[in-house]
Amino acid sequence: MNAAPPSPEELNALLRLLDDETSIVRERVAGRLACSTGDLSEWLATHPRVLSQKESELLVEMLKPPRRETLIREWIAPTGGAGALQEDWESFEALLRILSDFLHDGISLRQPLSDALDLLAEEASDEGITTANELRSFLFEGKRLLGNQQNYYEPRNSDLAWCIAENRSNPLGLCLIFILVGRRLDLEIEGVNFPGHFMCRIFEDGFPLIVDCYDRGRLHLQAALLEDPEIQRAHREILRQSAGLGTILLRLLNNLQKSFEQNNCSEDAELIQKLQATLD
Repeated sequence: MNAAPPSPEELNALLRLLDDETSIVRERVAGRLACSTGDLSEWLATHPRVLSQKESELLVEMLKPPRRETLIREWIAPTGGAGALQEDWESFEALLRILSDFLHDGISLRQPLSDALDLLAEEASDEGITTANELRSFLFEGKRLLGNQQNYYEPRNSDLAWCIAENRSNPLGLCLIFILVGRRLDLEIEGVNFPGHFMCRIFEDGFPLIVDCYDRGRLHLQAALLEDPEIQRAHREILRQSAGLGTILLRLLNNLQKSFEQNNCSEDAELIQKLQATLD
């Protein structure tokens, strides 16, 4: 039988013991926090006691194991694997949200992923945006979202809620925000699973344009790229195709696994591998 999560009163007591140097006390605190979901952000927001930097760091580490357990428990892969996602946007976004919650530090208050996307879409709508190209300009030329060039292998680049709050991500993260916000505005935006650099496709006057979200939304005529002699034949074929939701999800997990490996987070990298296996 699973132990009950800590009550508010017990949480108060556990926080007072965070920096206790006694190993048995540390183990007890970590054990009780492991019975939580791994996210205390809303409770901490109403808690009058301010944590020191050391206490915050200790708490973040102690909340990682329960967040791993929550991810495993809530991750429901579609029957039939990644290919079964097809146009199931609801399930796709739900899986992105679960990953976002897992990558959260568990102590800082922020908007849930769906709310963050809704508000960004509302912001764009208030600006009078009615086309995919206008949304591209709004998000990227206006520097609302930037490429995270300083921390390209930061795992949180795959946490879209963090990306929206911090205004930065890697190519795939930026493209996903573009696609998901565009969907809320009924705009046609496709993913392009180009090797090494995910991009998007929009249409202007019937002509396909490739959008490099990581390069401030730079536009490329698809026809011109297809004629570029430096692009391999197989890559030209990819440029013509639209990435399915399952393909996008697998690429996100692959990026995340590599990010964890780059940051020497082997336990998290192995966990992401297990999630990938559920999509085979």
